[in-house]
Amino acid sequence: MPFSSLKGEKAFQRIRGGRSGRGKHLSVRWFPLRPNVLNPVRVGIVVSTKVSKKATVRNRFRRRLKEILRKMHLPPCEMVVVAQPEAASASYWELLKDLGHVLKKSGLVQ
Repeated sequence: MPFSSLKGEKAFQRIRGGRSGRGKHLSVRWFPLRPNVLNPVRVGIVVSTKVSKKATVRNRFRRRLKEILRKMHLPPCEMVVVAQPEAASASYWELLKDLGHVLKKSGLVQ
């Protein structure tokens, strides 16, 4: 499912009041949207230099996460995904498993 990116500080501040979940590699915070929104899923991905000092590692992590989210069927929401420092060495399959677990834990998916 296509999604758009969260832009600006205001969008990230709005999600602070939402629901959250945390796993081994990821932390997720989300806020539900009305079903008639044009872009039903808006995602912000935060990967700090605590994950890796190398931009190539951080960008690879972002690309993997975007691909995982693209393949998931999510309800209309705004979401922020924050990478934990342990995420630098995680494989695609570990991230897929961890994100699914975190989204179930936070109540976004069943």
